[in-house]
Amino acid sequence: MHATRRQFLSQSTAAIAATAAGAVFAQAPKTSPAPAVRPTAADADELANLDGLALADLVRRKQVTPRELVDAAIARVERLNPAINAVVTETYEQARTRTDGPVPQGPFAGVPYLLKDLDPNKGVRLTYGSVLFKDNIADETSEIIRRMEQAGLIVIGKTNTPEFGLLPTTEPRLFGPCRNPWNRDYSSGGSSGGAAAAVAARIVPLAQASDGGGSIRIPASCCGLFGLKISRGRNPEAPGVEDDGLSVVHCVSLSVRDSAALLDATRGPTAGERWYAAPPKRPYAQEVGAPPGKLKIAMMTKDLAGNAAHADCVAAVTSTAKLCEELGHTVEEASPKIDGEAYANAFMVLWAAVAGRVVKAATKVLGSKPPEEALEPWTWKLAEKDATHTPADASLAWSEVLQPASYEMVRFLSRYDLLLTPVLGLPPIKIGELQQTLSYDAMLERLLTYVAYTPFVNATGQPAMSVPLYWNAAGLPIGSHFVARHGDEATLVRLASQLERARPWIKRRPTQPGK
Repeated sequence: MHATRRQFLSQSTAAIAATAAGAVFAQAPKTSPAPAVRPTAADADELANLDGLALADLVRRKQVTPRELVDAAIARVERLNPAINAVVTETYEQARTRTDGPVPQGPFAGVPYLLKDLDPNKGVRLTYGSVLFKDNIADETSEIIRRMEQAGLIVIGKTNTPEFGLLPTTEPRLFGPCRNPWNRDYSSGGSSGGAAAAVAARIVPLAQASDGGGSIRIPASCCGLFGLKISRGRNPEAPGVEDDGLSVVHCVSLSVRDSAALLDATRGPTAGERWYAAPPKRPYAQEVGAPPGKLKIAMMTKDLAGNAAHADCVAAVTSTAKLCEELGHTVEEASPKIDGEAYANAFMVLWAAVAGRVVKAATKVLGSKPPEEALEPWTWKLAEKDATHTPADASLAWSEVLQPASYEMVRFLSRYDLLLTPVLGLPPIKIGELQQTLSYDAMLERLLTYVAYTPFVNATGQPAMSVPLYWNAAGLPIGSHFVARHGDEATLVRLASQLERARPWIKRRPTQPGK
């Protein structure tokens, strides 16, 4: 007897939860497809329970069409987004038009997708979360977005982000705050806060994200998602140039296998790029479910300056450490010998330069310095700090602090396979808790307390991930942060899929995020 569409969708959801660490659907044993049945409104929520590869499998089985997936995702935007403010630009008609023709037969053929509002997609609004660029239209498409679309993903819109991605909470003046679907009084994190909120609310199963100081891992932790920050040089940058080497682009996702499969579709720099990561030995999709072996894991619950994380964050990490030990790994307390205060100061030289470049570029285009109201207070404070620096300051930050720290991480991870830390120094913060009206020093102090563990990995260029294995007493997710050797995403994927199988999270979702 053939299953109905609803039975088929329900069975698919259960299969994902039970075999989250298994092979991708394309590699799964073949079964007889159920007869094609058009989806009803009631099916839309069932579709939202599936990850991207499962949705693409439904398309391949002709259980659903790309147009139906896109329409269902658009319906979820319209129902859920008013409460969380994750999606800020709609590209519905472009998406529907794309489904009218042949969709690229990549691993995510027909799957709806959202882009972060920091990357260009030709003909689509690109604001960088700033009032200054509220009417800006991109005149080109970045190589990474082109590859994502070639993988079959269909862009239905763009997501909320803090101005220029400079803060770990998504509350831009232009669009207003993006709220955490687990509790709308709290931040979804940043700077990929809109992406994470949209995925957590099940609007889409994965969404583009970028990470220059933790901006994939922070919102993944706050919203209960898997977030893989890839190695410097793993994905292309063209046509842009990451002159500071801090930021990489990938995604936040419901499942480990989605993140792995997308990285297979996008990895590899274009000719002439500055950064390079050696190709993996085999596709990352093949690492999903592969035994990680017995790993030696170092654990630290104090940041590089010696400050202890909040009790909830420590509890998350110790719980994860215990799970790792139950899975056969060894965990011991150890930390790299890096001067945390010097490291933070050096990192902020580079971070301030991001705002400094924005002001200089805008001045060049406008013919005069932008008016004060055109940019947010924190952007101005960073730009003013950058104005006190010289090119020699940036050079010394690298040569005297950041590069030696990278060498120390190489030495440290020659003794350990991975480093386990909290993602953040605090649980998710409330909307409005980071006030840009604070002085630079007061704001920096709060930021360093909150974002205490992620930025050093951006400067070293290593891969790292936030894995959603713990929820605190308030019902808020708190991720665990693993750092690997440069180029070794494979170990992270293998361990993540093992943890996902041991403590599945895909069926754990916010209740009524749009009400």
